[in-house]
Amino acid sequence: MSTYERETRVAAPLPEVWDFHSRITGLEALTPDWMNLFVEEIRGPDGEFDPGILEAGSEIDLAMRPLGIGPRQEWTTRIVEREESEGAAFFRDTMENGPFARWVHSHYFYADGNGTRIRDRVEYRLPGGELGRVAGPFAVVGFEPMFRYRHREAERLFGGR
Repeated sequence: MSTYERETRVAAPLPEVWDFHSRITGLEALTPDWMNLFVEEIRGPDGEFDPGILEAGSEIDLAMRPLGIGPRQEWTTRIVEREESEGAAFFRDTMENGPFARWVHSHYFYADGNGTRIRDRVEYRLPGGELGRVAGPFAVVGFEPMFRYRHREAERLFGGR
């Protein structure tokens, strides 16, 4: 399995940054337009549609068509863990259905003085067995621009560094 990580610091307190990332509007705001993201449906852990906070057990059905090229990619993600403690918070989502053989995205948030450190860690495996395993490290070329955008946009929204 391949791993990708990216970290940035924003000049906003942890509670504000955590609240923003706990809602679907946070995902929408941090996804570049060229991904052509469409949120089809959100279900909370109790089956409630469009919950305000994405709790553990929430599922999100998405569709995207990066750069408007190729077929639309459908993707179902599930929030499998969500925890908040003094000075830190995290949630983890997994791809239940989509273009990767495996996708586990961990979102970490740490209080850092008057600001917050945001760290993304993605563990992924491409489809295609051995060929996918060999090509795995090169997949970063496809999603690195999206994560770079997300972190720059977080810095713009909350003030960087």
